[in-house]
Amino acid sequence: MSIDLMGLVKTALSSDVLDKLGNNLGESPANTQKALQAGVPAIIASMIGKASGGGISSLLSLFNSGAADSGILGNLGSMLGGSGMSNLMSSGGGIVQSLLGDKLGAVANLIGSHAGVSSTSATSLLSLAGPLVMGAIAKHLGPGGVTASSLADLLNSQKHLVASALPAGLGNLVGLPSLAGAASAATHAASSAVAETGSSVSKWLWPVVLGLLILGGIYWFMNRGAEPVKEAAATATTAVTDAAKSAIGVLGEFFGRKLPNGVELNIPKLGIENKLIDYIEDKTKTPDKETWFDFDRLLFDTGKATLQPSSQEQLGNIANILKAYPTVKIRLGGYTDNTGDKAANMALSGERANNVMAELVKLGIDASRMSAKGYGDEHPVADNATEEGRAQNRRISLRLTEK
Repeated sequence: MSIDLMGLVKTALSSDVLDKLGNNLGESPANTQKALQAGVPAIIASMIGKASGGGISSLLSLFNSGAADSGILGNLGSMLGGSGMSNLMSSGGGIVQSLLGDKLGAVANLIGSHAGVSSTSATSLLSLAGPLVMGAIAKHLGPGGVTASSLADLLNSQKHLVASALPAGLGNLVGLPSLAGAASAATHAASSAVAETGSSVSKWLWPVVLGLLILGGIYWFMNRGAEPVKEAAATATTAVTDAAKSAIGVLGEFFGRKLPNGVELNIPKLGIENKLIDYIEDKTKTPDKETWFDFDRLLFDTGKATLQPSSQEQLGNIANILKAYPTVKIRLGGYTDNTGDKAANMALSGERANNVMAELVKLGIDASRMSAKGYGDEHPVADNATEEGRAQNRRISLRLTEK
């Protein structure tokens, strides 16, 4: 029978436990819970990464060292009393350090930004998440049941569950970039392509692993999936077919690119992220008002400024780039085609640009480093006389104002 390790850990996180943790760390219980909801799958994902990378023996040694307490889930509340909390987090720190190594700081920073807690609190909560996950594994596999094969099988069974729980960008940090995007890609392709009527989009998948799932019959698993900001009619079948055909030609293959702060992004060669990094690192390039970079994987609700969840992956990448180059400042621009009311288009483009900026602020980017403006149907990049051209003109763009 399949098991949800995150769900098993959740049973230990009662309101009383969250209150105690929040009070001890100086954080609200709600933000403490949100940080743990990101930290627990991050720990599991790091274990999956180690197991798939040939490190199953090092994981097994953690369990053999006695670090796993199967009783922690039922006794967590009492273990947090007195000096118990600091003792638990201290012992858990060694577990987390062995799993994340020099990536621990970056993971804590991202979780802190995501949950609204300090990086110090995020590190402490990760140190708690480590023993909780190990305790859940030990409880599920039973006494003497943690073997190399049982542990590998259990971790492998958690991939899809972890994928849906990881915040944007966290999969990259723990060494599982494809895992981080898998759930949002599948959700986006299954629901957005079918349910978002009035949407003509240039979608992409990379790579298509098992095929496609449409209307409950066929399952597909993909590494990446998103769509630019566009609105007009397209069926799910057409959208997915177009995605598979255009993936390589439009964005190129994915590869890992490490930033100066050690964060590694998994990005397409022809996507905005790679172009932006190249521009920032090119000392011969000076920011000007003509050099813009178009987002290629943002999705808004049709006719609205509401960002779809599938946009978070690219937003997380851009946030990580801005964190890696702290002197960079940007301007965000929103654009539409020339159909419809001009004033309404101008307003919508501004709202969308502002919402993108707001999301980057949520991801830890100081608002003083950014500005946003809507340009409506000004500055078209393609012919508005064709649907293809109008689709290209509906976009969000970015330019550097300082390097």
